[in-house]
Amino acid sequence: MPQSVPVRTEEAAPTAAELLDFVRHTAADTELIASLPLDPEGRTWVRLTGPGGSEAWLIAWPPGTGTGWHDHAESVGAFATASGELKENSLAVRLPASGWRTLELAEDVDRERRLGPGQGRAFGRHHVHEVLNESTAEHAVSVHAYYPPLPLIRRFSRTGAVLRLEQVERPEDWQ
Repeated sequence: MPQSVPVRTEEAAPTAAELLDFVRHTAADTELIASLPLDPEGRTWVRLTGPGGSEAWLIAWPPGTGTGWHDHAESVGAFATASGELKENSLAVRLPASGWRTLELAEDVDRERRLGPGQGRAFGRHHVHEVLNESTAEHAVSVHAYYPPLPLIRRFSRTGAVLRLEQVERPEDWQ
């Protein structure tokens, strides 16, 4: 008697590790990376199709540009550098999802990573970070993926140990 094989009707949500595999693989696609237009003053980006319904972006970073402090709400994510070098400053603490405007951070929560070509990292929900191209002469290019697709981005300002919620952006603000 033949065995029945379960039919998968819905694709499973990608994990942070799967998103990291995707961004690393995509960052190695030299033809795709070369197709991204570079602007000398502002970031440029192209939306990509990510795995399992994730949202993905190819982003060019002119010298001296960055994101500012932000999180990706309930989304897990990953990014990888395709060319140049990016610096990620992040907080090793989980922030409350809502109900606050100002927080005083404890000591020793700051983390720094430098990511050159082919290097990437994955992160969980409510990961607060900023990404910077500190080069004074070279563009950097990176690939980013998020699941579920970004419902919002919270932007923060930081003065010393004080983190302040400044703005909440929704997809219509950046698409």
